[in-house]
Formats: sequence, structure tokens, C-alpha cells
Amino acid sequence: MLTLETLPRQIQSGDIHTVLVAFPDLQGRPVGKRVTGSYFLDHVIDHGIEVCDYLLATDVDMEPLPGYQFTNWDSGYGDLHAVIDPQTVRSIPWLSGNALVLCDLFTMEGEPVEVSPRRILQRQLDRAAEHGLEVKCATELEFYLFLDTFAEAAAKHWQGVSPHADTIEDYQLLQTSRVEYIIGEIRNQMVGAGIPVESSKGEAGTGQHEINIAYGGALEVADRHLVFKNGVKEIASQHGRAATFMAKWSMEHAGSSCHIHTSLWDPSSGAPLMAPTGGDTSLSGFSVVGQQFLAGQLHSAGQLAWCFAPYVNSYRRYVPGSWAPTATVWGEDNRTCGFRAVGAGSGRRIECRAPGADVNPYIALAASIAGGLWGIEHELELEPAFEGNAYNSDEVPRLPSTLAEAIDGLAASEVADEAFGPAVHHHLLNTARQEWAKANRAVTDWELARNFERI
Repeated sequence: MLTLETLPRQIQSGDIHTVLVAFPDLQGRPVGKRVTGSYFLDHVIDHGIEVCDYLLATDVDMEPLPGYQFTNWDSGYGDLHAVIDPQTVRSIPWLSGNALVLCDLFTMEGEPVEVSPRRILQRQLDRAAEHGLEVKCATELEFYLFLDTFAEAAAKHWQGVSPHADTIEDYQLLQTSRVEYIIGEIRNQMVGAGIPVESSKGEAGTGQHEINIAYGGALEVADRHLVFKNGVKEIASQHGRAATFMAKWSMEHAGSSCHIHTSLWDPSSGAPLMAPTGGDTSLSGFSVVGQQFLAGQLHSAGQLAWCFAPYVNSYRRYVPGSWAPTATVWGEDNRTCGFRAVGAGSGRRIECRAPGADVNPYIALAASIAGGLWGIEHELELEPAFEGNAYNSDEVPRLPSTLAEAIDGLAASEVADEAFGPAVHHHLLNTARQEWAKANRAVTDWELARNFERI
């Protein structure tokens, strides 16, 4: 395994010639610089790099957005100091001779940048530690693979692209053998990058796949997610294929999710804390702290929905009977609910089914933890498990059905304001509002087809 201590030898031997020095942006993408090995050893390894602060104030098109307090045209868009986290060094096998390090961001005066996604998650982990808790997580990412290249898909305006399958491949070994030349490489290359892949499988959409990565500490899981998602696109592209993590690339196909699993542990003893112990006969199957943690996630689901569904397209996924949730209730191993309780003993955990594959993993994990901690701090009581089909119930609360509704929930969120702090709350809220404003300046193909001649 590559480490910050062994990296200099790899550079000096010529095995590594380029170091990707990166950090996550607001969309959960790695941004940064490609640094030559010699320059990395002479300057970057000890001092980091400087980057423009506008990188935390743009949309997916890298367009600087108005309305931010953190940075703007009036402040001149100055520099930030990106400092290497020694625990994040890894090789990137699909890019020969490349290694990657992730950074934490600081102002030029040395203060942490609170609105940076990695810092937002770290703050929630610090809060958990103050309660004597360690949070372990996993993110289940789904994506679609296409026969088209990215350039071919763009030339078609992303219409009429061809999924890399003719039928649904859910758990099908014969069908997925036909794409093993890419999926197998992804599995193996990710292991080479220090990402502990467990398995891959076909999913419920034509050309859709899921690759499962082992659970771990929340920050490490978010870092793995960042590398994995970017790597899937790079490996697919190397084979002349395109991949998308859109929450809903087509209404004719299943959406792509990012189910988030969370559990609590004792950091001093390493003991799991979610399941009942001793004489506890809780009918919920959770310990008291586990019940409060889940109750907090339920309480905050509407308030923090934007953290799980940050784009207009994200809400296309919430279709009844589609495997994507619509109800903010919990059930025991019930996939119609927004929150599914699974596992027993040390494996007892909460699966939040609300996030799509388009999430920023740092923000989504931070929201899950913030909601859970709210439940612990306010000693919320857990409602009974929902039984039956939550899609069909008229008596359950629902997730927001549009980005606008989620923005209203985030704006009024007491959980976000207290857990993230006013500055971060404002930053996230402005990001959401600017995305909605951008969407309202576009005329869609659906509008043209429906209205051009008929009205």
C-alpha cells in the first residue's frame, strides 16, 4: 500500500511520475493539480498547493455563482491553501505512474475553510466524538454504462444513447459477463487503489451496475467514493464507453441510488452500539442510542433532503414502485421505506435510501450524521416500524418531490443551522437556490414537444 512515507521512493525510482493533488468541490468531484514527481518532493509534500477559492462557489459547469458570503467578485476570488492529508495517499492503477493525495483547505491565514465539503463532514465527526461515538458508513453507488463514448453521447445531445445491455441484468451472471471487460477492471483497479471492493452485480435497469465497497470510517468512505466515482468514468472512457451517475438518466429506466448505511461504535473499545445488549428487549431491534439516532434521521429527512438530492434531476428518481423511496418512515428490511433497518448484532445499521448517485458524499454523509446526532441530543423517541407498502400509504410523511420544496425545507432547517453553523448553512442554501435559478432559465425538450404546436 502506497503511503506518504513510501511515495518518495516510488517517485525517485520512476514508478510514480505524477501526483494528483486534489480536494472535493461542492459537487463531490475531485479538483486540483497534476504535479510532477520532482516538484511534489521539492515543494508540495511539505507545503501543499495554492488554489483559487472560487472552486467552492461554482456550479457543475464551473461557472462562478452569485450570492455567496464566503467568496465573490467583490472579494476578488483569492487563494486557499490546500494541505495534504497523509492518510489519503493512494496509487491510481488505471492512470499509469500516477498517485493521488487529498487535501484539507485552509485560508492563507491558516484557518480551516468551514464550507469545504471535507471540513463539513469532519465537523460532524467531531461532534459525534464529543458524544463518545464513532460513525461508520458505507455508500452503495449505482451507475449506467453505455456503448457510446462520452463524445458520441454529447454529439447526440445525450438522446438515443445505447445502454451496454439489451435486458435488465439484475443479479444475472450471464448478462454481466458481457461487460466484465470493464466491470472486472473497475473492481480490480479499485482494489489496487486501496479501495476494498466487495462485489459487483447487475442492477434493476438496462445497463445498470452496482459495485459494493466495504464499510469504514465516514471520512475514509467519502474519500473512497470520490476516487471510485471519478475512476469509473475514467476507466469506462479508456474502453470507449460512457458511464453516468445521474439520479435518473431516463424515465424509462430505474434511477441510480447511493444508499447510505450508518452505524455507531464505541471509539475506545471498538464495540458496536446499534443493537440491544444485555437484558434490553427493545422491539425496534435497536439500542436506545440507535433508536435516537434513527429518530433524528427521520426527523431531519425533509429538512436535509437537498443534501441527498441536490439537482432538479434528482427528484425524477422518486417514483412510487421504482425502488426509490418516497416515504420518510423506517421499516425492518422493507425497501418501500425511506429508511431500512438491516443486520443484527455488530452488523445492525440504518440504510437511508433517499440519496441518488449524484450526491456529494461528504455532504450526504454529514447530513445523515447531523440528523442522527440531533436525535441523540434531543432524546427523540423512535416511532414504530412501518409495515406494508409505504408507497401506497396515505398516512406517512413524504420526501420533497421537487428541488424547490427541498430548498424551502433547507432554508427553515433548525438541524442544518445548528449542526452546520450559519455560515455553512448559508453556503449550502445558496448553492441549492442557484441551481434552481439556473434550471428555471432553461427550456426543456419536454416543454418544446408539449407546447410548440399544441398551445
